[in-house]
Order: sequence, then C-alpha cells, then structure tokens
Amino acid sequence: MKLSQGLFAFLMGFFIYSLLEIVNRGYTHWTMSLTGGAVLAIMYSVNSRRTMTLIKSCFIGAFVITAIEFAVGIFDNIIMDWNVWDYSDMPLNVLGQICLPFSVLWFLLCVPAFYLCRGIKERFS
Repeated sequence: MKLSQGLFAFLMGFFIYSLLEIVNRGYTHWTMSLTGGAVLAIMYSVNSRRTMTLIKSCFIGAFVITAIEFAVGIFDNIIMDWNVWDYSDMPLNVLGQICLPFSVLWFLLCVPAFYLCRGIKERFS
C-alpha cells in the first residue's frame, strides 16, 4: 500500500464518518473524525489483501472498530472527561464505551466500507 492510498483512505474515513455523525446526532467531535479516518485507513489495508472476502472484512472491521472505539472512549470519556458518547443505557455495554448493538452496526457499515476500499484501490491501480 502506498502512502498516498492510505492518506486518501484516511481522509475519506475522516469526512464520511464526520458526515454520518452530523447527520445522525447533529454534531461530531474532532477525535471521532480522526478515529473514522484511522479506521478506514486500517480497513483499506485489510481489504487490500486478495484473499479478503466481504464477510471476513465485516468481522475483522467490527472487531477493529469496537477495539478502537473502546480505546478512544477510555481516553475521551473517562480520562479526559469530554463525554463524547455514553452507551451506559445500551444492552451489553462495557464501561459505557462499547456495546453489542453498535458492534453490530459497525459490522453492517463494513459492507459499504469494503466496496469503498476496493474502489479506492482500483482508482490508484
């Protein structure tokens, strides 16, 4: 993967995730924009493998996103006390930072991300 491809994927994730949050919540936080960028750059790298299937990508993506969301949540919400989000009222949550319903949502969002990553790869090839 070339640096330009990773940077392009990062910027796409940065802006797309920010837009999704603004449309759904009415606002976003700068750390979530950076997180969205990092996630799509990682998923771009994962999806660049020839053997990657859609279903494998979705499982890996849901795990990666949930893990990053937990780490960012610990920093943003617990250490810094910025209160960016709180899943305490959601079922099967861990410290209010991650929860099963959102992990399922991340799995589903990995479907368009898979095709977006493939499209970026084709554009740069």
